[in-house]
Amino acid sequence: METFLHKNVSIVSFLYTFGPAMEQKEQQFLEKVDKLFLSCGIKSLTMDDIARELGISKKTLYLHCTDKEDLLIKSFSNYFKSEEAFQEAIWAKNLNAIDEMFEVSKHVAEMLKNLHPSVHYDLRKYYPEAWKIFSEYRKNFLFKCVADNMEKGKQEGLYRANLNIPIVARIHIARIDVIFDGELFPPSQFNFQEVYFEMIRYHIRGIASPKGIEYFMDKIKTIDPTNPKI
Repeated sequence: METFLHKNVSIVSFLYTFGPAMEQKEQQFLEKVDKLFLSCGIKSLTMDDIARELGISKKTLYLHCTDKEDLLIKSFSNYFKSEEAFQEAIWAKNLNAIDEMFEVSKHVAEMLKNLHPSVHYDLRKYYPEAWKIFSEYRKNFLFKCVADNMEKGKQEGLYRANLNIPIVARIHIARIDVIFDGELFPPSQFNFQEVYFEMIRYHIRGIASPKGIEYFMDKIKTIDPTNPKI
C-alpha cells in the first residue's frame, strides 16, 4: 500500500516536473491572445473569435479566464513582463544612450507595424482595469527607462547637461497618446511606425548635445528612409 509520504513525494515530483512546462504553456497561450488583441482590436474581438483563432473550444478558453477583460488583463500583464525582460537585456549590452534608444525603438516600431488602429481607444474607453494596468506600467517602468536613458546620455556627453529629466521624461511618455490620436493622425493618412519614427527623431534632437547630434546624424544614415526602424 502506498504510504502518505510516498503519495506526497509523488505529488511534489509531479509538480516539480510538470509545473514549469505548464507555466510555459500558459505563457505561450497568453502571447497568442495578446497578438490577437493587438492585431485585431479589442472591442470587436469576441470570445468566440478568440477561441476559433486559437483552435480551442470556448469552454477551454474559459479555463484561462473569467471573462474577456480578465483575459485582456492577463495577456497584457504577460506582455509587459516580456517587455521588461527585453529592456533588461538591452541594458545588459551596455550601449551608449543613443544606441540604446535605437535598439528599443526598432523593437517598438516592429510592434507598431501590425497594431490595430483601435487598440488604444478601445483599451481606454471600454476596459478601465486593463487601462489602469497600462497606465501604471507607463508611469512607472516606462518612465524609469526614459529617465535612465537620459541620465546615461548626460554622463556620456551625448545629451544636454542642462536637461531637466523629470520634466522631459514625462513629456516624452505623454507623447505616446499622441501617436494613437486618430483625429490628429488619421490611419488612412499615417501609420504608427511613421509617426513614432518622427517622434523619436524629434525627441533625440531636442535632448542631444552637439556631440550627440553629430553621433545621431551618423547613425541616422544607416536607416532606410522608406522603411524606418527607429
